[in-house]
Amino acid sequence: MSRWFLTLLLTCSTSVFAAPELAPAQAAAPLTWTENVSGQLADLGHSVAGQAHDVAHRTSDLVSTAMGFLGVPYRRGGTSAETGFDCSGFVRNIFEQTRGLVLPRKAADQARSTEKIDKKDLQPGDLVFFNTMRRTFSHVGIYIGDGKFIHSPRSGLRVRVEDMQESYWKKRFNGARRVVGGGADLAAALTETPALR
Repeated sequence: MSRWFLTLLLTCSTSVFAAPELAPAQAAAPLTWTENVSGQLADLGHSVAGQAHDVAHRTSDLVSTAMGFLGVPYRRGGTSAETGFDCSGFVRNIFEQTRGLVLPRKAADQARSTEKIDKKDLQPGDLVFFNTMRRTFSHVGIYIGDGKFIHSPRSGLRVRVEDMQESYWKKRFNGARRVVGGGADLAAALTETPALR
């Protein structure tokens, strides 16, 4: 509140005290308080819009890159398109390629090292987790929008897109997570022993 009062006081004082006279070519009307605040809000709006555009661009790159691996075979412990992917190896590869982030190797560790979000708040690029092996967070995929996700399912299958509303996935859904950066939790999870799934 004191900052607003100081701003108001400074604005009033510039109105009361006369500025030195300038030649007509140099003269400029002082900004009113409203014009000054409007300008600051416009600058803030441009900054937020720029950040939103950057996030959207990175997300579309992530989803496009993931879609480029459709058809790559599942391989237990696999982490590359050349050898095949398991579920967490696929997710880890995509985030490393598109965002330069090295996620933990195991699906459960990926869940622990990312930010929990509500299912209704899912956005393309978020992670979706399922209980497919009678334990929580035993399977992971990347949400691509419209209730669908891309993943490397299981032995004998290939990277593909699935609908989260299919009864198999709906019954086994464990939660959604968002990768927010390379924070301390991510670094701590990386020190854990790598696993095959």
